[in-house]
Amino acid sequence: MYHCLYRGMIVLFCSTALLQVQAQHNQPPAYKNASLPVETRVKDLLARMTAEEKAGQLLTLLGWDMYAKNGTAVTTSAAFEKAVADQHIGMLWATFRADPWTKKTLETGLTPALAAKAANALQQYVITHTRLGIPLLLSEECAHGHMAIGTTVFPTSIGQASTWDAPLIQQMAAAIAREARAQGAHIGYGPVLDLAREPRWSRMEETFGEDPVLITAMGTAMVQGFQGTGFNTDHTVISTLKHFAAYGSPEGGHNGGISTTGLRELQECYLPPFKAAVQAGAASVMTSYNAIDGVPCSANAWLLQDVLRKQWGFKGFTVSDLGAIPGLQFTHHVAASKQEAAAMALKAGVDADLGGDSYYTPLLAAIKAKQVSMPQLDTAVARVLRLKFAMGLFEHPYADTAAAQRAANNAAHVALAKQVAQESIVLLKNEGGLLPLSKSIKQIAVIGPDADNVYNQLGDYTAPQPEGKVLTILRGIREKLPAATVTYAKGCAIRDTSHAGMDAAIAAAQQAEVVVLVLGGSSARDFKTSYANTGAAQVQSAETAVSDMESGEGFDRATLDLMGLQNELMQRIVALGKPVVLVLIEGRPLLINWPAAHVPAIVNAWYPGEQGGAAVADVLFGDYNPAGRLPVSVPKSVGQLPVYYNYKPASRHGYVEMDDTPLYSFGHGLSYSTFAYSNLQTQVKGSAANCTVTVSFTVKNTSATDGDEVPQLYLRDEVSNVVTPVQQLKRFARLHLKAGQAQQVQWQLTTADLQLLNTQLQRVVEPGTFTVMVGASSKDIRLKGQFEVK
Repeated sequence: MYHCLYRGMIVLFCSTALLQVQAQHNQPPAYKNASLPVETRVKDLLARMTAEEKAGQLLTLLGWDMYAKNGTAVTTSAAFEKAVADQHIGMLWATFRADPWTKKTLETGLTPALAAKAANALQQYVITHTRLGIPLLLSEECAHGHMAIGTTVFPTSIGQASTWDAPLIQQMAAAIAREARAQGAHIGYGPVLDLAREPRWSRMEETFGEDPVLITAMGTAMVQGFQGTGFNTDHTVISTLKHFAAYGSPEGGHNGGISTTGLRELQECYLPPFKAAVQAGAASVMTSYNAIDGVPCSANAWLLQDVLRKQWGFKGFTVSDLGAIPGLQFTHHVAASKQEAAAMALKAGVDADLGGDSYYTPLLAAIKAKQVSMPQLDTAVARVLRLKFAMGLFEHPYADTAAAQRAANNAAHVALAKQVAQESIVLLKNEGGLLPLSKSIKQIAVIGPDADNVYNQLGDYTAPQPEGKVLTILRGIREKLPAATVTYAKGCAIRDTSHAGMDAAIAAAQQAEVVVLVLGGSSARDFKTSYANTGAAQVQSAETAVSDMESGEGFDRATLDLMGLQNELMQRIVALGKPVVLVLIEGRPLLINWPAAHVPAIVNAWYPGEQGGAAVADVLFGDYNPAGRLPVSVPKSVGQLPVYYNYKPASRHGYVEMDDTPLYSFGHGLSYSTFAYSNLQTQVKGSAANCTVTVSFTVKNTSATDGDEVPQLYLRDEVSNVVTPVQQLKRFARLHLKAGQAQQVQWQLTTADLQLLNTQLQRVVEPGTFTVMVGASSKDIRLKGQFEVK
């Protein structure tokens, strides 16, 4: 009996062992086990991948040709299936993008629900038709709204910065992220953190202006709005910071041109917004096209490794701008071949290749030639995979088509777009209190090329818009004054020099009580314009092109004058003697010396987005009290450039023709309310090694109208061992004060606010005297005081 029992126990043991072995063989690999740490999963997956599969994960191909649409059915395209089979691709860019460059229209592009279907089709194919089933990362343009059909279009970044309201911009970014993620996107390109001191440059509209502190506040707000408290959600996206670094002040205003900044200025002005955004958690950084001191940013190991990773602790992945790696060969001529360019970029620290021209065949050839090592390749791949795991894509790769449609352009987001537009409007001039206009006006003329042009008020990187979605300024005024006769005449175009509409505009103005003249610029792309491989427009001369577009990527300017016949139209209308309000729609500050001298009221709306017409009408007729502030100085002449406010002493003096000051200074903006500043107090605790300075003052609304005020605190180090700015913004806030209300403002300056870069490029606080300046703009200083650091 014992023999039989023993035999039975052996059989049972063997059977159990066999089942355990079978169970182990049936278990998914470790990288598919969501309960394991991310690093364990990354290591396991890397060990299973071939060199070709690894290289494919670093490719970010153009996405709009990767789906096939037939009515309401969306499937993968032959191009996508070939890319998966031949290149093992890991990422796509601009899959849902629609614009003249992509040739995607309202008819051929994707609605939000169809975009989610497309994303799901792509994910399902790559998961089921590849050996390892690694899901895709989908990147989308998101700087002022997800650049896709049916989404909410907010004001462009220069307008966002004009709000001086970082919490509002964080709300806006969260709305953009929700719309993009609902459609299946995972990465939002933005914010653009380029410090812009060159308004001739075509992309100023994409920036937060000329000041590192303002850019830092807006940029970190965008990152926090995009990324929320984590990536593994249905409403957040990874934020990709653009463009690293010193891209926004190119020599001569040439897009993608060289930067002439020195190392000190780079670290004082251009890098701090990126550092702050990285410390706020930004998980992706895009390298820029330009070179700094002869070293292209996409081959700059000091920038991408020493600064970004070692000094700042960045843990995410970097990506080139579109075509920037081939640009090492064809633009900068620092590489003799695509293979050499790929090796240079990867070794410098560029993890992903936007466009996909360099990081497959050329990179694999570089690895075979031992120009790049397998550990270097693995490091880049691991950074991409790490985020795929962190976002939960291996467990939840698919989007909800119903949720995508609900999220896009919903009522809450439309209301938010209107609020951002309202807060972004800058009242530059209001002579004699012409504004706000009376709602009892019976006859008003709305004139100008930007008065009723949908795309002219939306900016670059904007998708096609369905009829009726965007409120133009003409429509906003008509809805505001339903009983009035509102006459519209275009008058002229932005760049065309035809006089065909001029007489009709003058006749309309003659019959009106008030004229609202809407002039400026345009970043509206059209299907007649040709585009470079990077998506930048290829500009024809003003004599041969009649497109309105004079701003937006690729449209650099030699002058900043109003183009075409706009000045002539304005001067003829002003000569009629009617009350005239000039509304500027623009992507960069234009020269407005003549209207500043002759037009009583000037409103700058930048590109105010889809609710811009309603927001402008609210300001014109007093339903919203403007409080936007300029994030960039408005020059009097291109001969003054650069004309930023925080210049270094002894670098400015007047010219033979004019002084050296801007027409309107950084931080300028008027209101229908008046405000008084008083009782400035400063208190210093500690010494230079570790100190805090408490600055307090009182702001009072001295008018009978509720309104917002934007107090600004500037600092000057009176004597320093290196040259420091004449003033530098350190703190600001947007306050709402009721009529007669006073509020005490208290800010704490820290050691970081008082530091400079000494002669050894070390950040230190030098003992000495500092001047505090508090006011309504960099020029309109109301209170001054000094404190001593021991």
